Amino acid sequence: MAIAPDYSSSTVDYTQFQEDRDALKSYLDAMSEVSRTEFEGWSNADQLAFLINAYNAWTVELILTRYPDLTSIKELGSLTQSPWQKAFIPLLGETLSLDNIEHDIIRGSGRYNDPRIHFGVNCASIGCPALLNEALVGSKLDQQLDRMTKGFLRDRSRNRLENGNLAVSSIFNWYGDDFEQGWRDAETLDEFFALYADSLGLSADDIEALSDGDMDITFLEYDWRLNDSKGPGAAENSNFISPIWLIRSNPALVLAAGGIFLVVIGGIIWVIRRRRRKASQA
Repeated sequence: MAIAPDYSSSTVDYTQFQEDRDALKSYLDAMSEVSRTEFEGWSNADQLAFLINAYNAWTVELILTRYPDLTSIKELGSLTQSPWQKAFIPLLGETLSLDNIEHDIIRGSGRYNDPRIHFGVNCASIGCPALLNEALVGSKLDQQLDRMTKGFLRDRSRNRLENGNLAVSSIFNWYGDDFEQGWRDAETLDEFFALYADSLGLSADDIEALSDGDMDITFLEYDWRLNDSKGPGAAENSNFISPIWLIRSNPALVLAAGGIFLVVIGGIIWVIRRRRRKASQA
């Protein structure tokens, strides 16, 4: 794996992982052997480090199921299911998906309440925060997460000032609520950014404008191309996304899809009744 000196970005040598697949599988098997009872006996920091390591390692394994014949992790989804919804991970006595690990256990459990997890989990894409070249461990997890957070915010391709306003990664749009839960007293996204003003390159005037609500925040397009050390793949397939996953993630689309579904069902019922009437009249 190649990582920038300031931890702002990284790429993964999937070819090397492919050649060392047995070693990766041994690591995954060792994680699978951890029971729920054993896990529950650990500190929160140890639990969180374990879960992030598991997420990242199984993401690499998922990529290897088709590598090198893919340009984006999203190509591993289907018409009805995103790659993150696939249940293929034997962990803590269950068969889980990547979504289960991130959204149900890490975010949904209410145990950890640390928005920096979004700079720890890696979705195998260029738009993702950098991976460290070391495993996360509970005893230094706070420092590791802070290193990844600062590194990500220093990357001007994903977080930067534009004409006096702040243009940031879509991560802050998708998971904005997680940054407003009072971590280090940050109750708003603005306050979270103020905590990392140096990494974002904000001046004292910028911080004041941010605090006063005089700085607009916009969200940059996410780069879903594979974070391959050989270079990003061709982009023609990198925008594929499961329509069902897109609908599920957008409440407005859920309502629209529900309306369309009812119209379709209503139409089918009307056709059936009409045919029955014609049949009875014949």
